Amino acid sequence: MAKKVAVIGAGVSGLISLKCCLDEGLEPTCFERTDDIGGLWRFKEAVEDGRASIYHSVITNTSKEMSCFSDFPMPEDFPNFLHNSKLLEYFRIFAKKFDLLKYIQFQTTVISVKKHADFASSGQWEVSVQSNGKEQHAVFDAVMVCSGHHIQPHLPLKSFPGIEKFKGQYFHSRQYKHPDGFEGKRILVVGIGNSATDIASELSKKASQVFISTRHGAWVMSRISEDGYPWDMVFHTRFSSMLRNVLPRTVVKWMMEKQMNRWFNHENYGLVPQNKYLMKEPALNDDLPSRLLYGVVKVKTRVTELTETAAVFEDGTVEEDIDVIVFATGYTFSFPFLEDSLVKVENNSVSLYKFMFPPHLEKPTLACMGLIQPLGSIFPTVELQARWATRVFKGLCILPSETTMKMDIVKRNEKRIYLFGKSQSQTLQTNYIDYLDELALEIGVKPDFISLFFKDPTLAVKLYFGPCNSYQYRLVGPGQWEGARNAILTQKQRILKPLKTRTLKPSSNIPASLLLKILGLFALVLAIFSQLQ
Repeated sequence: MAKKVAVIGAGVSGLISLKCCLDEGLEPTCFERTDDIGGLWRFKEAVEDGRASIYHSVITNTSKEMSCFSDFPMPEDFPNFLHNSKLLEYFRIFAKKFDLLKYIQFQTTVISVKKHADFASSGQWEVSVQSNGKEQHAVFDAVMVCSGHHIQPHLPLKSFPGIEKFKGQYFHSRQYKHPDGFEGKRILVVGIGNSATDIASELSKKASQVFISTRHGAWVMSRISEDGYPWDMVFHTRFSSMLRNVLPRTVVKWMMEKQMNRWFNHENYGLVPQNKYLMKEPALNDDLPSRLLYGVVKVKTRVTELTETAAVFEDGTVEEDIDVIVFATGYTFSFPFLEDSLVKVENNSVSLYKFMFPPHLEKPTLACMGLIQPLGSIFPTVELQARWATRVFKGLCILPSETTMKMDIVKRNEKRIYLFGKSQSQTLQTNYIDYLDELALEIGVKPDFISLFFKDPTLAVKLYFGPCNSYQYRLVGPGQWEGARNAILTQKQRILKPLKTRTLKPSSNIPASLLLKILGLFALVLAIFSQLQ
């Protein structure tokens, strides 16, 4: 008889977990507290307790080819970076294609997940839910926690002396929806992450002045990279990842600094990170540098004090007549339906083997999905997590001993601090390709590059030097997809398809840049020759 799996939440993690359960012949039931799928990516005008909240203008920071599920490419006419409504459309297409909705119980809140009386031998769980005011209980063989980590706002008001005297309006970025109503205001945005830079840039088009306060600075990247291709298609290659892993830290830091300053000099703009050795996630924002050039956004240091109408900063400067403060200070997370003895959250972090499994359980039948911040797309990451977890539930993949798992957690945390620092915002951070390959090895789906170089050199070169996207993990092993090779070789046309909306005459086969280089070389030779005469 198929094992029954409870999936908590019908956001991205929940949907892909459902599909992976079905792929492995498991019997899933998904509990979703709202009336629809999509989780974080389903915009609503009103902020709802217990549910993630986004602003209307949110665009994905990772491109469609790097964000799609491994056996389900996004439609080729979809833009490369998607508005939240377009991404939700993809999730709806995905859910319909694999007939996932019939496994979801909407408007059903999970109250508690507790070990069954015979858990030590069965690994089963008692799940209590509430729907329409009625409480129900059921026993499941495994549980996948897909409730997300962008729900509880982190609002450190104690770090802002004088906030109680401030007469203006202040709120967490979770409350922000659109710039209407902020016309003519002087606004202070606290933070330098993706939300902070998005909100500051957007508000600056309506407000009289926007200030963005940062303690440590940050690298700011454009979504557009070399030759106009999406940034992650260029940044996330196996070759680049290998270089970052084997080169000395000082060289990697120098390379990163050069790469980040290619767009604009961060020091000139007051944004350069305080500790450039840390591999903190950059902020993706295409507008901020121009808004700084226009003077409508100004970068400030850490806020040390607030008065009734002003903000005092660490460098001694004061900005008067502040009307609004937006705290883009991130999130904390918790699992109110789980006992601390199962998954304990301390200092915004949890001790989970490979960010997924509590190491101390007698049976590995509880997995936390998507509780991670890779330096890349979360969607392929959580898909590999779900593929691994479902095979662990079936006994096809075996976890190591409790001691080994705990040692791995300690080492991983030490490495995380070394690479990303101790900031609360970095507790879930990890290297992207390294982590994907870890999971792929556990499942048995990591490509064998040496073998491929002999059997299919064209594909091997694409895999190693091209973008590391999810299709790579469908070439071999469990869940192999016959369309994976073609998806890898045709990704360029799906990138360019939505851009080719104007018919052009065929251009010369020789790029203009190459012609210029040839002409330049010819001119140099002529100049040298003339000097010899």
